This record gives sequence, C-alpha cells and structure tokens, in this order.
Amino acid sequence: MSVPHVPLHVSGHVLLGDEREVGELWVREGRVSLTRGAPQGSATRELSGWVLPGLVDVHCHVGLDAGGAVDQEAAVAQALTDRDSGVLLVRDAGSPLDTRWVHDRADLPRLVRAGRHLARPRRYLRHFGLELDDVADLPGAARTQARDSDGWVKLVGDWIDREAGDLGPLWPRDVLADAVAAAHAEAARVTVHAFSEEVVGDLLAAGVDGIEHGTGIPAELMDEVAARGIPVTPTLLQVARFEEIAGQADGRYPRYAERMRRMHARRHEQVRALYDAGVPLLVGTDAGGTLGHGRVADECAELVAAGIPAPDVVAMASWRAREFLGFGDVVDGSSADLVVYPADPREDIEVLRHPTAVVLRGQVVLG
Repeated sequence: MSVPHVPLHVSGHVLLGDEREVGELWVREGRVSLTRGAPQGSATRELSGWVLPGLVDVHCHVGLDAGGAVDQEAAVAQALTDRDSGVLLVRDAGSPLDTRWVHDRADLPRLVRAGRHLARPRRYLRHFGLELDDVADLPGAARTQARDSDGWVKLVGDWIDREAGDLGPLWPRDVLADAVAAAHAEAARVTVHAFSEEVVGDLLAAGVDGIEHGTGIPAELMDEVAARGIPVTPTLLQVARFEEIAGQADGRYPRYAERMRRMHARRHEQVRALYDAGVPLLVGTDAGGTLGHGRVADECAELVAAGIPAPDVVAMASWRAREFLGFGDVVDGSSADLVVYPADPREDIEVLRHPTAVVLRGQVVLG
C-alpha cells in the first residue's frame, strides 16, 4: 500500500548546481516543481534551510560485511543507515549479494549496482568477489557482470601478492584491456580498485572509466588521468586504516607493510595533488566490508582536511556525482530527493552531520 504524498514547500537556499540556486521549490506527487504547483493557502508541509539534491556515495557495498554477503534484513539496515545520513543515491561498488530487489523498495536509496567484484584466488578478501582461476576468463566475466549490473563493472586491479610480499597487479595488461572492451560493448562502465603505482599505467592503457582509492597514482600520470576525465574516488576513511593493515603485515610482509604506511602518511597530500592536477574527485565511503555505513559526512570532512575546498566537496557529494551517474540536474519533474540542513555546509562541512530533513521520492523520511 503506497503512502499518500503530502505536498511540500521547500524554501531558503536551494542549491541545485555549481551556479544554480533558487529560493524555493515545491514537491507534489513525489516530483519537483520550480514554480508554484498548488494554490496558495492549500495544505502544504513547509521545510526550510539550506537544501541539497540528495547526497551520493559512489563507493559503497550494500549487502556486504567483513564476512561476505549478509542477509536481506541486514542489507536493508545498511541502506537505511545510508539514507538517514542524507545519502539518497548509492553506486554499489561490488557486492556478493544480489541486491536488485532494492530497486523495488521506495523507502531505500536509489541503487546503481556494479555486480560482483572480479578478482583472483588469494588475491583479494575472501568471500567478497567472484574469483577467477584463469586470468583469461576475465573478459567473459566482465561481460556477464555488465549484463547483470546497472551499467557498472568492478574489477580488483591490485592486491598483495604473497609470493612477492608486496602489492602487485592481478591481470596482464592485454587481458585487462579485453575485459574493459567487453564491458563497454555491453554499454557498461568499468571502475577498478587500485592501491599501487604499478597498476595505473595498465588502467590507462585499458581505458577504464574510474579509479577507486588511487593511493598510488604517480604525479607524472595525474595530468593524463585529468585530461581523460577519469574520476578518482579517494575513500579516505579506508586509506586511514592502512596503518592498521600495515601492523597486521609486519614480520611476514615487510615491503608491503612499509608501502601501506607510506601511502597512509601521504594520503592527504595525494588527494590534494590529484585535485590540483584537475582530476575529477568523487565521494565514496567504502562502507560495507570493514567500514560501517552512514559515514558520508566523515568522508567529506576528511576531504576538506586534505585541502579540498568545502564548496567543491559539497558539489562532489551531491549534484556532480548525480550527474556523473546519469541522474542529471534537478529540473521540473525530477524526483524529489533532497536533504535539508540548518546552515550552509559550504561554509562548514560539519553541517553535513546534522540534516534536519531528508526527502526521498517526495516523502519526508527523516525530520
């Protein structure tokens, strides 16, 4: 049974884009109207403040925890936690749980699924990805995941090679290129987990569409990443764990531990260098697996701490990410997915921790 929509009047500072701000909008039957949609004096709920299009977490894992796939009830709880933080659009960057049922839940954030991580045995976290015994199977697996996803494929580009005792690429360059081409042939884009420096040249040669983490992108390749418009999702909350990960590797894999500590120490410097080079940056928490959900404000605060101006971080977490994922600008008739704040988060990023209202598909779900 559907819940009746109460018309809304949203006023104050309604931020719709880098150069778009209006003083008010209306919501009726779940849709935005930039002109008055109901007679003056009719029953309308009032919301006021600084208003953003719903936040976006472009690197999130609904349906995954440290042990692998969770049940549907736990996945719903994860998605609701994200929603109540103001995240109304999620790109799921790989999950062992088939979460296409989320599309049918009007109370959950919109979900753009990337299918399952594609990895190799003993070259990624256990129970997370689809592990391919033969690297030659990668193009076919990428094609399958492209067909089963919402237009994205997630590859694991590098991980610790226990024989070498350090990070190393998982795939030969030619196989990686064939996999990206196979996904593109299915009208899907490819994003790749990448910690190390060594894998970046392979990713550029293969023509990938996104880089996750990007802790090893060397300065001499940042201009090329920027020129190609390849977005990087820094996931600073995850990179903040590198010191802990290094501690677990001490003794057995000293080279790997030293590299992880080095990337941890310069994590803010790396992100600022990417920004200064003009690389498009996106906001992703890497929630699921080893990190909890609902931490988009923490990730945004980390980006500001790295030296990214707060107005850019707000844009990256909202309208720019929505456009990147194909959801476009807020215009007349757009789905009313909005977050209301008591002050301007462009002036103080900490404001993102305190939404006063969350509106999803025209329904006030928080506040």
